[in-house]
Amino acid sequence: MSAQAPHLSHPKYRPDIDGLRAIAVLSVVVYHAFPKRLEGGFLGVDVFFVISGFLISTILFENLNKGTFSFWEFYARRIRRIFPALFLVLVACGIAGWLVLLPEDFKLLGLHIAGGAGFVSNFVLWKETGYFDSAADTKPLLHLWSLGIEEQFYIVWPLLLWFAWRKNFNLLFVAVLACGVSFALNLLKVDNNAVAAFYSPQTRIWELLCGSFLAWSVTFKKDAVARLLGTVDSFVVRAVYRTPGHADGTTTANGMAIVGILLLAYGFRKIDGSLQFPGAWPLIPIVGTLLLLGAGQRAWINRVLLSNKLAVWIGLISYPLYLWHWPLLSFARLIENETPHKYIRLGLLAVAVLLSLLTYRLLERPIRTGSHGKTKVLILVLLISACAGAGFVVFSKDGVPSRYPAIVQALTKFDFDYKSAYREGTCFLRPKQDAKAFASCPTPPANRSKTLLLWGDSHAAHLYPGINKRYGDDYAITQRTASSCPPAIGLDVEARPHCLEINSEVFKLVTAQRPDKVVLAGAWVGYDLDKLVGRLQNTIRQLKSLGISDITLVGPVPLWKDSLSKQLFNYFNEHGKKEVPYRMKYGLNLDFHKLDPLFRDIAETLKTKYLSPYDYLCDDEGCITRLGETSDSLMVWDNAHLTSRGSEYLIQKFPSF
Repeated sequence: MSAQAPHLSHPKYRPDIDGLRAIAVLSVVVYHAFPKRLEGGFLGVDVFFVISGFLISTILFENLNKGTFSFWEFYARRIRRIFPALFLVLVACGIAGWLVLLPEDFKLLGLHIAGGAGFVSNFVLWKETGYFDSAADTKPLLHLWSLGIEEQFYIVWPLLLWFAWRKNFNLLFVAVLACGVSFALNLLKVDNNAVAAFYSPQTRIWELLCGSFLAWSVTFKKDAVARLLGTVDSFVVRAVYRTPGHADGTTTANGMAIVGILLLAYGFRKIDGSLQFPGAWPLIPIVGTLLLLGAGQRAWINRVLLSNKLAVWIGLISYPLYLWHWPLLSFARLIENETPHKYIRLGLLAVAVLLSLLTYRLLERPIRTGSHGKTKVLILVLLISACAGAGFVVFSKDGVPSRYPAIVQALTKFDFDYKSAYREGTCFLRPKQDAKAFASCPTPPANRSKTLLLWGDSHAAHLYPGINKRYGDDYAITQRTASSCPPAIGLDVEARPHCLEINSEVFKLVTAQRPDKVVLAGAWVGYDLDKLVGRLQNTIRQLKSLGISDITLVGPVPLWKDSLSKQLFNYFNEHGKKEVPYRMKYGLNLDFHKLDPLFRDIAETLKTKYLSPYDYLCDDEGCITRLGETSDSLMVWDNAHLTSRGSEYLIQKFPSF
């Protein structure tokens, strides 16, 4: 087995396999662009895994059997196949990130570029976000996790088979053992750590190894398989047809292909990200893919549908299409700060197809064919290594914030300690805390002549710094705030355990202490208004029934589509890098303003004071974004929660509670 043998054989080309690749890549593309249209489209990756396992194992089995296997030629072919398009996409993402990403996002992209170039993206992502999490949409190289799995398979599997062949082991036994161990680990891991089960090669390689079973059968047991299929076909022909004809395997092949395509269709439509995945669920597309591969060109589906020119054409560009489509969609999501309009997504997919075609014709095909093979391999290895190095430099330089002027750098480095400002854990309860945690909230000074109760969710908590600064000398301020729990007695918020109990306990406190002033505040956006409004009105009535007449209802604060620092950064980029505005409309989510009249009417109907943050923070030019030139001058630290300076500014602008 010469390390320099130039005669590594490859299986005969099958156009239906390219058609199957087309199904796989289109399912993934549709899932990424329109997830509701094809909720199981991510299973296209599992189809790719089986195809790769089948083709690679066929090459290995055939060449080991013939004595023509060459590590050099095997890996050189893999490099010429995989590296060119990957290098181009990594460079394009790096340039795009330099131009449009915040330093913290560019830093993360640098890490992902390094991980993608080193084929360890799955390990990098394993420590970050799950594939089905919402934050995954803003990671332009998220999809490279599957390439990492495949490359790790390409490294380990040939070495393992070569060693097993040298030691005279049965290769089927090796494949079955490795597959069984991987599948068992997957089943054990998926229940207690689904993210690890998704990204770990140990729990995903069984899918590629399933393809190796088919490869083993067509390499070493081709005649026995043909006889078995002939026997099955003879039985099927006699059972199906009134006048049986010649049993040539076509009927069985057609049956296999039909079942295979139905399994794929079922998986794409019925399996979704809410399931514990992978687990046993990939068996559906895996078996479907194996049946289609095993059916071969005798099956009508393979011969006519999968081998048609359009399907084959898409299959030929499937690899660059897989690489290009997700970065385009992800960068659009980052720039728009929300899911782009469907027509934008369709346009981006058209661009992805065009880029894939150009990549295939101008880069992939010339490098994979022709002379100077060793030189091409060396250059590609150096280029990918340079990508990995550049990505690591970007990561180590914290996303290179020096790209931007001082004010932009200050905004992007902003880190507000809301936990201290809002008194989280004691006076502002975390999502899982119940009312008992209020026992740790500091008791207000007893020497104040008047009392004030601040009641509500996190949008009440963010008013505390401003209320304390303006009223702390005159009022004993009691803060009773809890995340995602608006001040409405009897309201059960499904996503917030203990909210019902928390509001009940707060009202007991009100009944016992009868505060002079009560301030009710909430985000208001995002709750079930049909349930909330009635409960809120009833709460105000019950407060009045206790003799508390000084009640203030605070409306919703300005809501941004993403964090304000990102909005300002994007505005800076999109407007010629000229200014970071003090007031703007760009990036405002107007859902908050639509609710303002509703809560104003509630207050007027119940003869309660109403204060609208919109009235004091916004005008026709937009809403206030910052109060100065430094990072701590931002009005909000995320997309809606006030900073201490923002809280103090708003409360000072309000007329007296």
